[in-house]
Amino acid sequence: MRRRLPKLARLFALGLTALGQAHADENNLAKPNIVILLADDLGYGELGCQGNTEIPTPHIDSIAANGVRFTNGYVTAPFCSASRAGLITGRYQTRFGYEFNPIGHHNELPGVGLPRNEETLAERLRQAGYVSGLIGKWHLGGHAEFHPFRHGFDEFFGFTHEGHYFVPPPWGGVTTWLRRSVLPGGGKGRFTSADGRVLYSTHMNGTEPAYDANNPIVRGGQPVAEEAHLTDAFTREAVDFIDRNKDRPFFLLLAYNAVHSPMQGADGYMKKFDHIQDVHRRIFAAMLSNMDDSVGSVLVKLRREQLEQNTLIFFLSDNGGPTRELTSSNKPLRDGKGSVYEGGLRVPFMAQWPGRLAKGTVYEQPVISLDIFATATGVSEAFPTAKARRKLDGVNLIPFLTHKTKGAPHEKLFWRQDRRAALRMGNWKLLKNPRRGQPDEWQLYNLATENTAKREELLSVWREWNSEMADPFWQRN
Repeated sequence: MRRRLPKLARLFALGLTALGQAHADENNLAKPNIVILLADDLGYGELGCQGNTEIPTPHIDSIAANGVRFTNGYVTAPFCSASRAGLITGRYQTRFGYEFNPIGHHNELPGVGLPRNEETLAERLRQAGYVSGLIGKWHLGGHAEFHPFRHGFDEFFGFTHEGHYFVPPPWGGVTTWLRRSVLPGGGKGRFTSADGRVLYSTHMNGTEPAYDANNPIVRGGQPVAEEAHLTDAFTREAVDFIDRNKDRPFFLLLAYNAVHSPMQGADGYMKKFDHIQDVHRRIFAAMLSNMDDSVGSVLVKLRREQLEQNTLIFFLSDNGGPTRELTSSNKPLRDGKGSVYEGGLRVPFMAQWPGRLAKGTVYEQPVISLDIFATATGVSEAFPTAKARRKLDGVNLIPFLTHKTKGAPHEKLFWRQDRRAALRMGNWKLLKNPRRGQPDEWQLYNLATENTAKREELLSVWREWNSEMADPFWQRN
């Protein structure tokens, strides 16, 4: 027979249990929620707070108004997948050879994806008692071994490849702009369907990728038939995730596929911007405004659930905008997506944490997406897991933003993307950005002033950093 504890001992044990539960609840409440709002291919100059007066973005702008806007905010790569690998691991993806951008069927190849031995932010936060949700675009491996569940996420709703149509065929309720190498019926230029809802353009000399081929929308691991516009569907899922997890610390990565192609503007938003004469630009405006309203819905949900004060929010783009493809502006920066000039790597970047970060702060020191990992794990006191015995490259920004730590978060920033490479050190930037058929020529910039001695100094530093990095996957296989 099981012996019963004396009444006094039972009461003491219950008291200890209650105290332990109260302590656990207090710790949970003390841990801030972490929300990352990640735009896709959004140019540096496309938000109201970045100077765009053509397309209102009041909800995204409110994050900057209520927190910090980083004028020198960078990502680790000028393409989607490699940039996301750096963001989610807090490490330069070149440290583990991930400097490519898989598209189409390459997403599903064995071995093409975020290595399993790299610790993600979701895994780190799980050890600190967080639940984690990924909603939207993954693009870090479409093969089963790289599923978000195998990288620490508790929930996933979205797709795994580089892009997806926003509505299912036959694309009802939207105006669609697609690239074509040849117009229907032959020829070059622009074709508009009789109802004005489908437009083809040959200005990019190529055809729109087959984004949806074997790339379903999934909930967890199971395909679902999603009829809503994807931006609206991701909003719905994000609001629901917050609602179901409001009583525990959570990490939400809301990775939009807007404003990435294929370009599809919902009817209501197209009407809102009918004053924009160029339909190409009007579709972009519709997509951006739709995403801004989605951000607004997430912010409102946090406010209504009284979670805003205890939630650290980041907003950024995964890389610069592809101007010819989307009309996206990277002004006043040079070039765009795919380039290691400023327009490819420097992105809209902001953070909000009411009561902890001063409203309306403009921070001009260089920061990088790697800092999100370090900041999130720092404020949540999430300690490294057993597999995280590797160098992190990010910095906890909170001490810098609250003036507890002086100076700049980074002395140097490093980039390598195949033949393209760059190093920023202070106000100097060294880079090589060869186009097809061009030689690898190193260039140095500081307010457009050339300095040969400085170029050699920075080149030596870049080579030293490069010696720490791994070869790309395809060179090792």
